[in-house]
Amino acid sequence: MVAHEHQGTTSSALTRLSVNAARLFDVPPHGYAHLPGLAPEHLNDDLCRTPAATGIRIAELTTARTPWVELSLALARQSDIGTLGVWDYLITSAATPLEGIRDAAAYIATVADTSTDTLRITEDGGYVTISHLNQADLAHDAACAIRGYALGLCRRRLSEAARRRLVPVRVTLAAQAPRRHGALTELYGTPAIDFEAPDTSITFLASDLNTPTPHAQPGLSAVLRRHAEQTLATAVPLHDWLDLFRTALAAAHGEAAPTLPAVARRMAVSTRTLQRRLEEHGTTWNHEAEALRRARITRLLHDTDLSIDSIAARSGYADARALRRAVQRWYGTTPGALRRSGRDTDARVSVAGARLGS
Repeated sequence: MVAHEHQGTTSSALTRLSVNAARLFDVPPHGYAHLPGLAPEHLNDDLCRTPAATGIRIAELTTARTPWVELSLALARQSDIGTLGVWDYLITSAATPLEGIRDAAAYIATVADTSTDTLRITEDGGYVTISHLNQADLAHDAACAIRGYALGLCRRRLSEAARRRLVPVRVTLAAQAPRRHGALTELYGTPAIDFEAPDTSITFLASDLNTPTPHAQPGLSAVLRRHAEQTLATAVPLHDWLDLFRTALAAAHGEAAPTLPAVARRMAVSTRTLQRRLEEHGTTWNHEAEALRRARITRLLHDTDLSIDSIAARSGYADARALRRAVQRWYGTTPGALRRSGRDTDARVSVAGARLGS
């Protein structure tokens, strides 16, 4: 897995849940709409990974308007199966709920920030305990809401896997006891909740989690694990402003060259501010636009049979001669030679793979 590359970020699906909850509790959008990762092209793109700080800030704003226990319950109520993508199906499609939650723990990076959040599964005789490890402050309401939601989500998914309502034996929360916690009783299906515990955990009878999943399909879990790895491999972590700029630049590309004003509009800044921020990050508009154009032209030459004239038109060049001059400047060769070299490389990789598999 490539989870280390995504530390400091969470899935856009999880961020969408936070935004929807903020709207539910009437949090004014001007308090969070400007945060990194919330532009529509990022928030609605499942390949994008939102900075974890963005989700934390939204939770802080929401818990300032409603108790954290209510936010935990609201998040869980919104989390229908499939809301969190492949992670959900890892739990519900395994041979048993226990095997499913183990897979979910192994691939929690597809959803959460593994620099702060992990799941640990512990078996002790006739019990299985799922612990959500989160390093935030015990008294931090936003962190309490996230911890509470994590356990409720696990219970919901395990119940969906078992096709029956699972009731935990015990719940412990690393959170101060709220004045009222009826929302948590509803969330976990039990009033047996211990507060101010050393960790956040939910414990089930092992017999409940070892019962075969009614709709399990042989081999499906392996397919889903590969899909989870592919999800991580192709994700775009928006760690900083430059990441956000580059995704906005790519989104503005379309069938021709993007313009500075168009990208500035996407990022809700002036063209002058955009240029200044690029300079602060040690780059320029021309350098970034050329790098994107170079990558796109190289891909089109390697992966398509489009003519040089067609590629020039798609890339914003006046004609094929301008494209040839650019390729010569970048690579010291012609577009035709670059196309052949790319396909020769692909052929060598295919042959090597065939030999390894034989």
